[in-house]
Amino acid sequence: MKKIISIFGPTGIGKSSIAIELAKKTNGEIIGVDSRQIYKGVSVGTAQPNQNQLNEVPHHLIGFKGLDETTSAGEYLQLIDKKIDQIVSENKSPILCGGTGLYFKALVEGIFSGSHTNEVIRKRLEQEYENDKEKLFNRLIEIDPNYSEKVHINNKKRLVRALEVFETTGKPMSENFDLMSKASKYANNYCFVYLQMKNDFLHPRILKRIELMIGDGMIEEVEEIINQKIDISHIDYIGFKELSLFIDNKISINEAIENIFIRTRQYAKRQNKWFSSNRYDISFDLENFSSNDIVDKLIQIN
Repeated sequence: MKKIISIFGPTGIGKSSIAIELAKKTNGEIIGVDSRQIYKGVSVGTAQPNQNQLNEVPHHLIGFKGLDETTSAGEYLQLIDKKIDQIVSENKSPILCGGTGLYFKALVEGIFSGSHTNEVIRKRLEQEYENDKEKLFNRLIEIDPNYSEKVHINNKKRLVRALEVFETTGKPMSENFDLMSKASKYANNYCFVYLQMKNDFLHPRILKRIELMIGDGMIEEVEEIINQKIDISHIDYIGFKELSLFIDNKISINEAIENIFIRTRQYAKRQNKWFSSNRYDISFDLENFSSNDIVDKLIQIN
């Protein structure tokens, strides 16, 4: 079987555009690997491919979940395998593209058995975190001192997740990592492609994209979520809080954009740290390679 090109990199770097051009030249279809882009109703704020891009090339696992639903990493990996099966059966080329590093890693290493979620427990723990995060962190130290060394007290998502796993499985997170479920059945076929760019080039791209997102209806998207009174805390929608404050006339639109820019830069930094410290087969610095050059080189891999 041919290699499955899997493109990842920080937000705003241009992954989707390269994946689309590659798909057009290889009779390919794109599978999203992004934990936020799976949801309907947040297409602008989570930078999902726009309608023109969706019309150019078939996309899978984009905007298919309701805002009130959740999907575990383990479930997502199964969906990826099923989509690859489908695309290959039609004699087309599957191309993975996204920014969720954990999912790419899990494709070849599997995911721990406690990856399912419990919304009731999670919401309770999130409220406890808001009330007294030090108390919650001390609880993690008691039940899992090894894992507590890897979690910062200000990392609400990881801290809550670790305690949720303990409550749902009866085992600390560090033990659960020893109980891995199967990796993707295509684990030996992936070719992981890491797109990089220095901050001096990436940050202006991020700012420009945020401004385009505002123009494309991001404010209206946030207003709709507020009007529907939907809890989207599980999505990590960067910009929701900032635009909510703007809508409430508590900050200006320029302040909202600046705050979104800061959070997005921080997110890109975390992504790059993850990607650079994990496995990839080939890397491209977009300062030195054009999109066409990258696509041409990826075509040659098979």
